[in-house]
Amino acid sequence: MDQVGRVDGRGQPLTSAFHAPVLVAEVTSFLRDATRVLDGTLGGGGHSLALLEAGVPSVIGVDRDPDAIAAATERLRAYADAGRFAAYQSNFVDVPHLHALDGRPIDGVLLDLGISSHQVDDEARGFSFRPGAPLDMRMGSDDDGGMTAADFLNGSDRETLVDAFRSYGDERHARRLASEVVRRRETRPMTTSDDFVGAIRAVLGPRSGAPDFARLFQAIRIAVNDELSSLERALPPFRDRLLPGGTFVVIAYHSGEDRIVKNAFRDWSAACVCPPGQPVCTCRGHALGTTLTRRPVVPSESEIASNPRARSARLRAWRKA
Repeated sequence: MDQVGRVDGRGQPLTSAFHAPVLVAEVTSFLRDATRVLDGTLGGGGHSLALLEAGVPSVIGVDRDPDAIAAATERLRAYADAGRFAAYQSNFVDVPHLHALDGRPIDGVLLDLGISSHQVDDEARGFSFRPGAPLDMRMGSDDDGGMTAADFLNGSDRETLVDAFRSYGDERHARRLASEVVRRRETRPMTTSDDFVGAIRAVLGPRSGAPDFARLFQAIRIAVNDELSSLERALPPFRDRLLPGGTFVVIAYHSGEDRIVKNAFRDWSAACVCPPGQPVCTCRGHALGTTLTRRPVVPSESEIASNPRARSARLRAWRKA
């Protein structure tokens, strides 16, 4: 997400009306020596702009949101005209298989997970818990179809709701909240943010507020977009797409996302991944690369102060052998 007040090498703001990238300096530090970076979650193009300004010869940006593609393409038009930038619409799960990447070696990959500032701020997209916002939360366009947040809340069985609230929202009262959603939808389907906020307040009490709403709306968003399992499926193909010596950088905003990335990078950096106690190694027998971040890199206090949405960001990096 774009940092408020940051500028590129030409004095132009990295911040855009669409999306605010976080940890720009750190991303640039890890990827500045790459020849071609694949930005698999383009957003408003803030990270791509910073990389191009840092001297990366070529950046390919991909996003599933057509609004993001349009905004970033306009913003980086000069680089596109110079042959240094190109953008394509795709879900990042499908990015490693894009025909547009055929014959174009990649030695840097960036994934900035979560949602863009534009998606949160655009009430029509339904990611917000502002009064009256629709319960949508789909990352792509309306043309993609797929389940909305309203579909999930109105159509999922009780146990599915419990699992989403508990696993993705760390909600202690997940079962009570699921029961309240089921009870309410029996008389009137949930269609707006007010409906879900009302259920949350009924269970957590009148003192519940924005942090609770943000946490539980995020849980629904993760479930609607199948974000965690999609990330698990996407990581190995991105790794395989990288050239030897290439660097893979991921910024996560949810503990479940960060855990998936941490475990993947750890396993890829191990020489043996056989089960403990197995007498003879039957796995690959060598490390696929090296983890560059022993602990996640987090935003500074000043960055969080200027961009509060950065507070939960965690960056991890890995280099292919």
